[in-house]
Amino acid sequence: MDTPEINRRQRQKLGYTYTFLSDPKVEVIRRYDLLHHGAGPKGTDIARPAEFFIDSNGIIRWVNLTENIAVRARPEQVLEAFELTEQPASR
Repeated sequence: MDTPEINRRQRQKLGYTYTFLSDPKVEVIRRYDLLHHGAGPKGTDIARPAEFFIDSNGIIRWVNLTENIAVRARPEQVLEAFELTEQPASR
């Protein structure tokens, strides 16, 4: 829900090199049913934490959702999910 500028500053502060999704109009958040009503500071709406694996065809292969903004998938969970969702190579 943050603006591109807020995301850019946060990304730089944390040292991340990948792009953050900026969705100030809440279009993507609503599309994936990630709006968490009243869970932000002073009862504001925020996006629920979520991780997705989306294949090259745009098919969602794995989702991790939580109601707690401090909870994220552990690295080993993500790696396991990636291994389970890998498609066999074409021969």
